[in-house]
Amino acid sequence: MLFVCHFSATFSRPPVRFEKEVKVIHKIERAVQKSGRLGNENDTRLNESAGLMNDFPVVCVGGSAGGLDAYIRLLQNLPADLGVAIVIVNHITMMPTMLHEVLPSYTAMPVELITESLLIKPNCVFIIPSNRDLHLTDGQFHLRPISKPRGWPDVITVFLRSLTQHWQRQLIAVIVSGYDGDGADALCGIKEVGGITIAQKLDTAIQPDMPESAMASGCIDFVLSPENIAQKIVQIARAEVL
Repeated sequence: MLFVCHFSATFSRPPVRFEKEVKVIHKIERAVQKSGRLGNENDTRLNESAGLMNDFPVVCVGGSAGGLDAYIRLLQNLPADLGVAIVIVNHITMMPTMLHEVLPSYTAMPVELITESLLIKPNCVFIIPSNRDLHLTDGQFHLRPISKPRGWPDVITVFLRSLTQHWQRQLIAVIVSGYDGDGADALCGIKEVGGITIAQKLDTAIQPDMPESAMASGCIDFVLSPENIAQKIVQIARAEVL
């Protein structure tokens, strides 16, 4: 009996060393829990920040032969502080583009030739490089080898489809002067996600094939001259802010 009492007394209280180890373990557990909460809070802040960074309309302007005239007339009538990103997707692939050198003379917005992982931002004009497909994910441009190296390219269609999948804000698709029908196959998808589609008025286009194909898709909201396209973009962008 005495032995049993002695046994119980011996283990009724943990050794001092064991108490210290338990305190250390509890301290570590509290630190891990705090770290987890901070990590979740930081992730939330980052996600909210990314959402704010991408909270603006994207305007894709697709063109080809005769497109330069339309791009100039469009940009000349757009305010530099409208709060939209303009992405010009020119589907000529035979030679390097010079648009990023020519167009700054016609707009106060910065004009940038797109490079891999470049961040999209408002109040800027972005130019696709030649012979590349263009995608947009997580607010960054991504360039890929052209998926249709022979025949008429479909770089406008590829980019518009990327926008419908990865851009959550307002989309505006504009098809201007050019040969063939690049872009037409993606226009209904733009409308399905709530976007707006515009084709250049045929008698204002140097080469009407592309806007005509866009209209034939049955998914065009407006048919306008380049100057009136600019006015429509302004109306849409300002309504988006209100």
